[in-house]
Amino acid sequence: MHDYNRTSLFIDGGWVTPAGAGSIDVVDPATEEVIGSVPSGSSDDVDAAVAAARRAFDPLITVAERKDRLARVIAAMEKRLPDIAETITREMGAPVRIAQSVQTQVPLAVANGFADVLATFEFEERVGNSLVIREPYGVVGAITPWNYPLYQVVAKVLPAIAAGCPVVLKPSNEAPLSVFEFIEAVDEAGLPAGTVNLVSGSGRVIGERLAEHPDVDVLSFTGSTGVGQRVGELAAGSIKKVALELGGKSANVILEGGDLATAVKVGVGNAFLNGGQTCMAWTRMLVPRSRYDEALELITAAVSRYTVGDPQDPATRIGPSASKSQWETVRGFIERAENDGARLLVGGADKIRDVGYYVAPTVFADVDPESELGQEEAFGPVLAVIPTRDDADALRIANCTPYGLSGAVWGPDVESATTFARAVQTGQLDINGGMYNPLAPFGGYKKSGVGRELGRFGFEEYLQTKSLQLPKTHS
Repeated sequence: MHDYNRTSLFIDGGWVTPAGAGSIDVVDPATEEVIGSVPSGSSDDVDAAVAAARRAFDPLITVAERKDRLARVIAAMEKRLPDIAETITREMGAPVRIAQSVQTQVPLAVANGFADVLATFEFEERVGNSLVIREPYGVVGAITPWNYPLYQVVAKVLPAIAAGCPVVLKPSNEAPLSVFEFIEAVDEAGLPAGTVNLVSGSGRVIGERLAEHPDVDVLSFTGSTGVGQRVGELAAGSIKKVALELGGKSANVILEGGDLATAVKVGVGNAFLNGGQTCMAWTRMLVPRSRYDEALELITAAVSRYTVGDPQDPATRIGPSASKSQWETVRGFIERAENDGARLLVGGADKIRDVGYYVAPTVFADVDPESELGQEEAFGPVLAVIPTRDDADALRIANCTPYGLSGAVWGPDVESATTFARAVQTGQLDINGGMYNPLAPFGGYKKSGVGRELGRFGFEEYLQTKSLQLPKTHS
């Protein structure tokens, strides 16, 4: 059995007693039982962690040393993935089939992707008479959410290590336990003191202090748009670099002639992945009016295969919402959507189990693109289906939200779907079932954020650019 009661923070290469008093309970959303706790740190803990990171920062760190550190962390993390998967199921309700695949194997692929980038990256180039150098940016503050706790940490901490940047990490309060297990792997990897630090606690205390801290050079945040705005405001005071990966309301656009059956099957799966608690979920399905009734039948049949239940059961495809507050938020969206005139096709807001924060997979037809459900993410298993008159109408609706994070386009051929996708204002689109690529840049347009994660583009977020103008006599 895991001991989920954590009493120490990881600062300056060791587990230390926090300066702040108190703790934060972690609740299993399937049972509503407290399964552990983590320290509730203070601003003094942040200051100590940032000071340790600053001491650890070496702008002249060699590429060989970075490769060695990255390899040791990946190896130590990989050994712990089965335990981390089990913890993710307990702390945020991810079904075991998701925890053992998406929640842990995708982070491993992302981590190995950064190792591949580092192996071939050119840190210097000549531009005319200038030598352009890419060097570590400095101390990184990383604030991660609860929906993919290991993935979000890997997407920030691993490229920082690869770039030579020390990190101070603040995990979510809802799912911090797996992050502590990741930090145990970092500890086992034996990195120099201060290279990676962990401070848990309140967002208003830990997160805000990281954002405003004058010795933090880069602030990387993933979470809601509202909190991201606050983080950006605080970070502006010290003119630090900010990377924000925020909310989305992504469209799964089916064009005339597209493979409707496959688009519906894949689209429902994407919308309900991780219980709909995915920022890049395709939560709007745009369907030609001429095939709308057929699509609704296919959607209804597809949703019937999404079993809701105990996340420990391998047959379960949708577990509980990760917390009581999220459960209440999702049910509120469903209730308001009905009041807004959307037609409930499947599911609803009714409580479906006596214990646990479960929401039935829910689909609304005839959703007004300008309504709340057409504009804002419920962050639960809720799909909005919207009819379109033609391709121009589909493009207008796809672009009508303040977000632009992800999406998909299904056309009669790759060329026509790609032409349509070029006009969609979003950071990433799957074309006719294109597969996930952990090396491709991920990030948002509009209120979905600034900056990119993953692969070379995510790695470059942690590098500063310097140019040295050489004399003409230097060849």
